[in-house]
Amino acid sequence: MARNIEIKARARHFDALRERAAQLATDAPLIFRQQDFFYDVPRGRLKLRQFDDGTPPELIFYQRDDRDGPKASYYTRSPVTNAEAMHSLLATALTTRGIVSKERHVYLAGRTRIHLDRVDGLGDFVELEVVLAPDDDEQGGEAEAAAVFKKLGVDESDLVAVAYVDLLNTPAQAA
Repeated sequence: MARNIEIKARARHFDALRERAAQLATDAPLIFRQQDFFYDVPRGRLKLRQFDDGTPPELIFYQRDDRDGPKASYYTRSPVTNAEAMHSLLATALTTRGIVSKERHVYLAGRTRIHLDRVDGLGDFVELEVVLAPDDDEQGGEAEAAAVFKKLGVDESDLVAVAYVDLLNTPAQAA
């Protein structure tokens, strides 16, 4: 499985974060809408991701701890040729756990992907993914994620431990 280090937080000052992310990035951001259909599985998370910009849909399985701060995420991605048929199949075989729709701004800063997300029904978030090569150690990725969050000015009190779908399914946390 591929792996990265992830960290997520609420983005209380979205425009300021966008400016700081642009200063760290090597190129202009990619901006698109995406929709993730989550399904109940015995372990980890399984989602079908669709894009509005013509990017092919994909099925993604991942496992990571639900805790604040940087954490390893192990994932597998597979392209999907017919998203509607795949969703129908998965929704028949499994319970649909929820649907997350968002506008995503992606900035690339070295091996770190900075995601500024506007999540329908939840608000604004910043999420980092430090992509690890097979021989990279996780501690180095965790340190890099923490350093980038510090450069972005993200406060520790804004850290989020769980996936967006979990927040949407917990009304008290969605506020």
